[in-house]
Formats: sequence, C-alpha cells, structure tokens
Amino acid sequence: MGDVANVNDLLDSHVILDLECLDRIYLNVYVPKLQMPGQVVYFLRDHRKMPIASPAIMEKMGNRFREAVRSFATTNNIPIVRFKKGERHIEVMEPYLKAATEPGIVAIGVAQEFQSVFSATKRKDSSGGAPSFTFAKADRRVTAYYFYLMDADFGAGFIKICSYFPYPGKVWVNGHEWAKRQALKAVSDSRS
Repeated sequence: MGDVANVNDLLDSHVILDLECLDRIYLNVYVPKLQMPGQVVYFLRDHRKMPIASPAIMEKMGNRFREAVRSFATTNNIPIVRFKKGERHIEVMEPYLKAATEPGIVAIGVAQEFQSVFSATKRKDSSGGAPSFTFAKADRRVTAYYFYLMDADFGAGFIKICSYFPYPGKVWVNGHEWAKRQALKAVSDSRS
C-alpha cells in the first residue's frame, strides 16, 4: 500500500492563489527618550528651554495639541466623533470609511481612555527657592484621538494619539485587507 495523501498534497496542484498575511497589525508609537522621569526633565529644561521642569508646560503642550486637532478637522472638513463608553469604534466609524472616495483621513474619533502618561508631584522645599517637581508614569484617563483613514494599499486603519505627555500612540491596519487589495491589483495588472 502506498503513502496516504494529505489534504495539502491533494490541493497543491489545484490551488491557483494562496495568500498568507497577518490579520491585524498594531504598531505602538512612543518616543524612546521620553520614557523615564530624568528624560522628561531633560526634555522640558534643555530641549524646551524652560527654567523649571513643570507639569504646567505639559498642560500647555497638550492644550495646543488638542486645539491643533480641532483646527485640522475644521480646516479639512473632517468630522469629529465622540465615542461612547462600550461602543465598538470600528462600527461607529464604518459609515465614514465606506463613504470614503479617496485615500486620507475620513473621521477623527475621540475617546476617554486609560493611558500610561507622566504625572508630577511638587517637591517639598523648605528653602523657599524655585519649585521643583518629581515625575512618574501613571495610568490616567485622558483624551485619545483616533484618526481613521482609508489607505490605498491597506484599506481602513487608524492612528491613535494620546493627548497627554508623552503622547503614546498606536497604528492599526488590516493585513487581510492589504492581501485582498494586492490580489485584486495583480489580477487587474494581468488583464491589462
């Protein structure tokens, strides 16, 4: 009796197209040199040229960022959608993504989420000198912006950016959608 064939062997000569890819692709976004308290002090004093490394500087930066997002949305006629607790973000954004006629940002989602950000505590100083602060990472509920986009190669995706220092983020794309688009493009190219 000969070898027993398995499914792969039987289908091997009959499969015309075989795609392999990742399903969901998540990329974490962060600034490596802003992950430790000493690096934050260096950034605020030396890079930002502030005499005191204060949480007030981070608050001003966050306010400017939030205003820049609102201004960007207004200037480019991009809707801002506030997510409610428990809503599936992709389901809320699906109508905007389906209506997209060209690549670009189709809507900006806003959510309150826990993120690992820096909090500050004022040091007790009996000398009466300038105030100083200690910084530590803490999970805080902050505003996160989801820039939902339609990409020519990957289809729907988002770029999430936290609105509080040090602005952690995440990028999401769908690997299956990428594979589908590449297959359609290959078929289209072979017909031309």
